[in-house]
Amino acid sequence: MLTGADWWKKAVFYQIYPRSYMDSDGDGIGDLPGIIEKLDYLNDGTANSLGVDAIWFSPFFKSPEYDYGYDIADYCDIDPRFGTLEDFDRLVSEAHRRGIRVMLDLVVNHSSHEHPWFKESRSSRDNPRRDWYIWRDGVGPRNRPPNNWRNHFFGPAWTYDEHTEQYYLHSFLPQQPDLNWFNPQVRRAVDDVVRFWLDRGADGFRLDVAHVYCKDEQFRSNPPFYRRPKAAEKASIGDLSLPVYLFYLLGLPELQAKLYNQHHPETHRVLKEFRKTLDEYPEKTSIGEIVGQDPRVTASYYGTGNDELHMNFYFDLTHCRWKAGAFRRAVERWESLLPAEAWPAYTFSNHDIVRAISRFGRGSDSDARARLLAMLLLTLRGTPFIYYGEEIGMKELRLPRRLLRDPVGKKWYPFHRGRDGCRSPMQWKGGHAAGFTSGDPWLPIGPEAERRNVAFQDKDPRSLLNFYRRLIWLRKEQPALITGSYRSVVEGVPGDCYAYLREDKGKRLLVALNFAARRRKLCLPPTLEPSRLLISTAESRTAGEPGSPLILDSYEGCLLEL
Repeated sequence: MLTGADWWKKAVFYQIYPRSYMDSDGDGIGDLPGIIEKLDYLNDGTANSLGVDAIWFSPFFKSPEYDYGYDIADYCDIDPRFGTLEDFDRLVSEAHRRGIRVMLDLVVNHSSHEHPWFKESRSSRDNPRRDWYIWRDGVGPRNRPPNNWRNHFFGPAWTYDEHTEQYYLHSFLPQQPDLNWFNPQVRRAVDDVVRFWLDRGADGFRLDVAHVYCKDEQFRSNPPFYRRPKAAEKASIGDLSLPVYLFYLLGLPELQAKLYNQHHPETHRVLKEFRKTLDEYPEKTSIGEIVGQDPRVTASYYGTGNDELHMNFYFDLTHCRWKAGAFRRAVERWESLLPAEAWPAYTFSNHDIVRAISRFGRGSDSDARARLLAMLLLTLRGTPFIYYGEEIGMKELRLPRRLLRDPVGKKWYPFHRGRDGCRSPMQWKGGHAAGFTSGDPWLPIGPEAERRNVAFQDKDPRSLLNFYRRLIWLRKEQPALITGSYRSVVEGVPGDCYAYLREDKGKRLLVALNFAARRRKLCLPPTLEPSRLLISTAESRTAGEPGSPLILDSYEGCLLEL
């Protein structure tokens, strides 16, 4: 197991969506015993495994599942669908035995409306827990909502409660009421939750939508989207993919700039308190889901002197057009903005985003592009996060409306199919349910499962899975790839290629990525002449062969020693 206070800087993380990873009891829903069964696949200590160092688990706590686990009804218990606390303890023990750290999803901007806290809060205006949530009177003779805030899914952020005749705030579904982070009792209660799981062996937390924790105390209405800060429009808008560009340009579906219900200064004080608790426990870490249109605001969540988040996700790579320059500018924006002590984290996919191979793939070139993205992700300065199934090239599932489970898809279909497509069951082998369950899976199996599965690719040394394995295990041997510096290379590099140096204690590695469908030659200066190839995405190349002259095949990426 990686050790030391900064182990997370050296780790490769893997995200598991528990409902969809492995079902042990045939009910069609993944569970903790099923995950334990597959830990050797993730890391058995040998290069025959994927070699991941940590797992981030999407929520498996008790939940009515209006938002599939992101509406929590008991923060200190496991939902029976997934197992028991004893199963969790065994998961931690078995993961740690294999050198795998365990990261939990901390969803505390809101709880479920079925949480006992909210039930008490809702029971009467004078209940002691009334102020644990955000309640406001209506406005005017027509008793309209307190302001114009919209939730992040669809519709108003306020729901009227007939029983107590006030509105409550929910940044997401009405079944996800927002906690009041200005209430010190709420802070202490959440701190108790954090300590509960740390005491049980968890190694840290991913903080769900942490930038939304605290809201404007005056509850001012948000301005229209066209009055958003101009700085937001300088974030290389031309580099965005077309769907993201349109969303960004029009402010859909909210048509307002969320100035008063996110990025409140009090959130920084909340995160500082959270960091103090983590620092009481050895070798614990945190990663934030902090998003915003102004990258300078997003970069501020490391605090002053690194006393807030350890890491933060940067989703720019998920939004880029398939252009070398777009990816380079996205990375260099964070390299220039982040404080010296800050550490980035990158990903191409997660439980909310269309799978990378379906976003960036193009017909027969899909696998070549997937390999190129894997090399980019695993060689940048920062911590890489791999979404389950990405290593076998799982594709997005497309469902008709009648089969959709996600509330977002049900609301916006056909304009938005929701998030079910990226949550289909893990494909372990061919045949019934791709080996995920002996019963009927909760979602259908994704496309091309007969070849995009672990068993099929395990046997093929040229498969995407085995490329991931080789690259991850090679990364572990190269300190320059783990904690080394980053510097992009422009001289002699064609515009449709992206090249950068990773350096550590005199060891220099060059990463060269060709985003073009044609061969490209890099005419590098003599000081950057590669000596030998360490790994290539192309099947025709062999590790150890000379690295110069550097001619890249279409969609080829190379890692070279200088």
